[in-house]
Amino acid sequence: MTEKNINGSDSAAAYDMIMDAIVTQRLAPSQKVSENILTDMFDISRTMARNIMEQLTAQQFLISQSPRITRVAPLTLIDVKQNFAVRKMLQPDIMAMATPHIDYEQLITLNEAISHKGPITDDETALRLLKANKEFNVYVAQQVKYPLLIHWVRQLEDTTMRIYWLYLRLMKSMPYTWDHQRELVEALKNDKAEDVRKQTMAILTAGEERVLKALFMHDQLYTQDLRLPSGG
Repeated sequence: MTEKNINGSDSAAAYDMIMDAIVTQRLAPSQKVSENILTDMFDISRTMARNIMEQLTAQQFLISQSPRITRVAPLTLIDVKQNFAVRKMLQPDIMAMATPHIDYEQLITLNEAISHKGPITDDETALRLLKANKEFNVYVAQQVKYPLLIHWVRQLEDTTMRIYWLYLRLMKSMPYTWDHQRELVEALKNDKAEDVRKQTMAILTAGEERVLKALFMHDQLYTQDLRLPSGG
């Protein structure tokens, strides 16, 4: 990657790699990061690293503690609860508002990408499913055509990936059932706003209950930061 491509596809790819590292805890919560660290880890230029750090800091995935110290944003139980609370406020109405504008062939394709039979035992599959889940929800939000709302949804979904990664690693499955997801798609297809809201809330409620239960079951996560143990 070269500095001349900083605003092009290389920059977007580098951003995705760094965000993936935050999600999968290769860059762990509260870990110190710097231009040099990102340059060495991801083989990118210092200029690109600096720009991505500024972007991630603005989105609160990195925290600047001083002019010389930047860390990965913590991930705590409060963050988990706040993420679910905000999504419960926004997502049911977003889904309902988007229903008349959805291309259902596209929706089915995106939904099929989330499907997985059996335990999720490898990191590559876990990350792929998380990205598919994000893409599904972002696609629906894009149909509402409110740019600021789409920006919020993207940020919420990136935080959701950090949270769901913990659950996937601990429980080897997504924190909601395939039946819930199928019923949501059916409600979207039939353009039934109230059913869409109901099914969206069911998915979020089930997800919150399962994530919190999984975290409470693991003593090693009773810390300020919800970090997976080495090899866990």
